[in-house]
This record gives sequence, structure tokens and C-alpha cells, in this order.
Amino acid sequence: MGYLDKNTIAGDKLFIIPDANIFHFGVLTSNVHMAWMRAVCGRLKSDYSYSINIVYNNFPWPTPTEAQRARIEQTAQAILDARALYPDSSLADLYDNLTMPPELRTAHQHNDRAVMDAYGFPKKGMTESACVAELMRMYQKKVEETSK
Repeated sequence: MGYLDKNTIAGDKLFIIPDANIFHFGVLTSNVHMAWMRAVCGRLKSDYSYSINIVYNNFPWPTPTEAQRARIEQTAQAILDARALYPDSSLADLYDNLTMPPELRTAHQHNDRAVMDAYGFPKKGMTESACVAELMRMYQKKVEETSK
């Protein structure tokens, strides 16, 4: 996930969020969103097939305080700054689990903690399945509120 300039034409396999900001980037690159994606996303062979209607539109976003939002924006920018240290590397190179640059791994860990804090999730000890279960409860609550 990244930012594109206004001259980029998105193809049919590229999803864009026209008015996304650094906060959105931080949440969408967090372990919380990745857990949601792995739970609800379709697959083509072994690859995930991200869907706007199933994954993105149903994702229960946090309602952070101003301080939490600012923290997510700061940690998200740190991810972009860490990526910028390696301008000749593709995202595939940067996110190879064996060779991921330490600055990038640390930036993601800080972002994950900031996003988990915005959800009120414990920073340590929460399994991915517990995270998804809580997100599902949040989703169910939103559906119930909408259908009233």
C-alpha cells in the first residue's frame, strides 16, 4: 500500500482511495486491518483477493481521540520515511520477511501499537483471532445500529 501521484492511472487490479490521508494509511497498514483482511478476504489460489465491498467497506474503523489519531499519523509517516531510505527497493523487496529493513519493521511495530491503542485493544498478548473476534463484534454492532 502506498501513495500515487495525480498522474497515475489506476488499472483494474489497483484500488484507490481518492481522499485518503496518512491516518487512513496507518490504519490500513496495521496488523489490525491485516488480521481483518486475512479473515474476510477471498483468495485466488493462495493469493489474497482484496475486495472493496467485503474487506474495506465492512472494516470497523477505530474512533480515536485526537492524540491517538496524531500518534497514528506520526507512526504511519515513519513507515513511509523508512521506505524512503531504500528508493531502489520494491515493496516486495522491502516486505520480504527475511530481509525486511530493521527501520521498517520497527516503524510497523510502532504503528501497530498506535492503532491497537485507538481500538482499545491490549498492546501485548492479543492474538490475531481475538482481534478478529473483537472486530466482528464491532461490525455486528454497527450493522444492528444501522438497521434500527
